[in-house]
Amino acid sequence: MQIKDKSFVVTGGASGLGLASAKALLEQGGKVVLLDLPGSAGADVAAELGANARFAPADVTDPAAVAAALDVAEELGEFRGVVHCAGRGGTMRIVDKAGNPGSLEFFEMVVKVNLVGSFNVLSQAAARLAKQEPLDSERGVVVLTSSAAGYEGRIGQTPYASSKAGIIGMTLVAARDLASKGVRVCTIAPGVMDTPILANVPEQARATLADPIPHPRRLGRPEEFGMLARQIVENPYLNGEVIRLDGALRMTPRD
Repeated sequence: MQIKDKSFVVTGGASGLGLASAKALLEQGGKVVLLDLPGSAGADVAAELGANARFAPADVTDPAAVAAALDVAEELGEFRGVVHCAGRGGTMRIVDKAGNPGSLEFFEMVVKVNLVGSFNVLSQAAARLAKQEPLDSERGVVVLTSSAAGYEGRIGQTPYASSKAGIIGMTLVAARDLASKGVRVCTIAPGVMDTPILANVPEQARATLADPIPHPRRLGRPEEFGMLARQIVENPYLNGEVIRLDGALRMTPRD
């Protein structure tokens, strides 16, 4: 898919992996709508990025808010894709130290944001993309975000790992489902990335996180995620694939 002069929505676009993806698309001449929570810095970030960026406040689990963000993308330019980075983490033991069962409410919340939110964004975007005229046999592309934890979740990551494993399972089925519409679907499964959430982590703790990564032995950089997202958008033969971006890391049961 050609990026230049085309419009894309990037969820979680106000920071971290989403912002890096937005910058990667803008560098190739694309136009980007940053979809992020109303309380985020999205408006300021969009202003800093320039005339080809807009901010659309939305919760990814809210169909009406996501639809409104897609409207902004269609106004901005020829809408051709989504990079969906929005999500949340959090840990919870299945049985806590006092012997009580883990919170079903917390489990449901994480799954709703990460997995249900992914389906909401995917399905709404695909419905719009399916109405576009084909460009070299494709109409658009959706890039989802899973995690290495979707394969090897650590102790305490049951809600998060379950939600991210669901995205892995969704990817090929979605690509097959949308093949007749000319819409591609791929997923990136990052490992330990150096996002703003780690900004206040002491250097020794950061080194501990990086130590199990075979090569390169460091945290992943957001711009590397953005680079891969852009390459998926541009490469018309990438479809139905989950791509690990983790330096060959295989997560252990504990940190």
